[in-house]
Amino acid sequence: MTVVANFLITGPPGIGKTTLIRSICSALGDQHLAGFYTEEMRRDGERRGFELVGLNGTRALLSHVDNRSPFRVGKYGVDIDSLDRFIQTLDCLAPAVDLIVIDEIGKMECFSAAFRHLAQRALASETPVVASVAHRGGGFIAEVKERWDVRLFDMGWDNRDHLLPLILGQLP
Repeated sequence: MTVVANFLITGPPGIGKTTLIRSICSALGDQHLAGFYTEEMRRDGERRGFELVGLNGTRALLSHVDNRSPFRVGKYGVDIDSLDRFIQTLDCLAPAVDLIVIDEIGKMECFSAAFRHLAQRALASETPVVASVAHRGGGFIAEVKERWDVRLFDMGWDNRDHLLPLILGQLP
């Protein structure tokens, strides 16, 4: 069995993990990528929520300050039903996929059993995964970081501009 590395990017909020994920996707544009990234929803300069953006063009609400969900991270109510429906639209485990992209394995996403299942299956697959993962967190977040088959990049202000070529150089 061939060992395929999974590349996890962690770091504090706002350090540029999503920007790095999007840059990796852009650099690998000719390959068949599957997965998603998150996008901030802003109004009048204030972050109001997060939207999921599938690499296949689908979009879904992840969380919003006005969402009355019992699943909360800070001021954001997480829309688990929306996340679960979104997960079903992704073709991450299709045989033709060259790279699986997950942004992010975080507290909001981990409320969803469907998301955790997808992340587990993706990381255990023979297809490489590039994912961002919350800087802090126990449970599933900690488990993912401790997997034997991951390479964890801790993104900081000192190395953030060097991670793109480093990760691209290690992808199969």
